[in-house]
Amino acid sequence: MMSVEGYPDDFQKGQEVAIDPIDAGTLVDIFRDDPRASLLGTDALRDGVDVPGESLRLVVMERVPWPRPTVLHAARRMAGGGSAYDDRVVRARLAQAFGRLIRRHGDCGVFVILSAAMPSRLLAAFPPGVPVRRLPLDEAIARVEERLAGVATPVITELVG
Repeated sequence: MMSVEGYPDDFQKGQEVAIDPIDAGTLVDIFRDDPRASLLGTDALRDGVDVPGESLRLVVMERVPWPRPTVLHAARRMAGGGSAYDDRVVRARLAQAFGRLIRRHGDCGVFVILSAAMPSRLLAAFPPGVPVRRLPLDEAIARVEERLAGVATPVITELVG
């Protein structure tokens, strides 16, 4: 049980709420069965989710997935060509995340990166012919709403500013 503070209307200050731990596989199954559901996850969900069809129509990454600076990463980076190694890691992570969106023929949706710090050299992570647009937040939100309402071709949107 935990105390929930700062939540309007639905909760009262100091109200106890039960948190039921659910494993990632069960969460994905629930998500897969309800096309109106939203699933917020971490790298583990990005790398392990297989949800073809309409249930997964939007993937949002909060940032460019640069590797975390650890001792292991530094050793791999030194052995793998410096910043070129980092670029390979990022391109692989972006391709993996985009691959969650498009699992089979006919799948479509929108891929959004909430960062203006997306170097053009990393765009090779995405399939040829997929349009990439750099947009301010308000325009990106409007485009996502339009695309999800009409379920159009895949688009990668990177937020600027």
